[in-house]
Amino acid sequence: MTKIEDAVIHEVEDEVSPKNWKNIFWTAVKTILKIVISGALLYYVFRNVHFADVKYRLYHANYWWMLAALVSFFLSIIVASGRLLSFFRSIGLMLDPRFNFRLYLLGLFYNFLLPGGIGGDGYKIYLLNKSYKLPAKKVFWAIMFDRLSGLWAIGLIIVALIFLIPQIDVQITIPLGIFAVGSAIYYFVAYRFFREYTKFFFAAHAKAVVVQGLQVMAIVFVLIGQDFSGKFSPYLLSFLVSALATVLPITVGGAGLRETVFQQLTKVFPMDKTLAVFLPGSFYIISLIVALLGVYYVLRPSRLAKGLPSIEEK
Repeated sequence: MTKIEDAVIHEVEDEVSPKNWKNIFWTAVKTILKIVISGALLYYVFRNVHFADVKYRLYHANYWWMLAALVSFFLSIIVASGRLLSFFRSIGLMLDPRFNFRLYLLGLFYNFLLPGGIGGDGYKIYLLNKSYKLPAKKVFWAIMFDRLSGLWAIGLIIVALIFLIPQIDVQITIPLGIFAVGSAIYYFVAYRFFREYTKFFFAAHAKAVVVQGLQVMAIVFVLIGQDFSGKFSPYLLSFLVSALATVLPITVGGAGLRETVFQQLTKVFPMDKTLAVFLPGSFYIISLIVALLGVYYVLRPSRLAKGLPSIEEK
């Protein structure tokens, strides 16, 4: 186990079961810092956009379309859990799909509940390492490739959207060529140094495209619910760019960071500023609603274990 992987395990153990006052203090400090950063970013956003205007959009939204956005996001989570399962099966971790989905929901919940620490991905590493005695290194890299596949899919859709936005004055062959070369290098490195994780590589990345496609559709539904009749592509591209920004673990669930990125991109693309704040805000609410489903497995952990294969099957 490398120092990085060992640090992940120890950090999650300290997050789940703090051993001393220093662990508790450091976790509290990280949580407070993330809350402060989210608050500062939201303050900056609402200095330029009136909160009352954003609230008006929420109150007058078509909630049937908002429900469609919620369903679309939930479906993306189902597919995303299957994507992660593909990488788990690459390392011989044959989880029951039902258990894997429950664990995925629990991970989403912990991403919001444990904003100061390693979050849901780290908890998966901790639990699977503890339950299956599988080297943490393998679980760590399976989850890492799951994340990378999501970033790859975002890049693919961004390239497609660039073609639809006239404000981006660049020949489509340039971003397409960069993406193609980057994808080739990505696969070469994965196959050369992490061959074990490429057993279901293409299937997992196909699922990643479906995941991001469903989340983009959720934004489309939110826009339709606002009686929007303009060009969708600038908003969708801004949404994906803001998703890339949330890779930085500096805020609580991306709160404030998405809105800030959206607002800055209104200076580049012809977007309504109020709508550019409402979209990431509504997406945050939708993702939080789905993530809260994971609290059930915190309150009833025995339900999470239902579906675990027997020791002989591990």
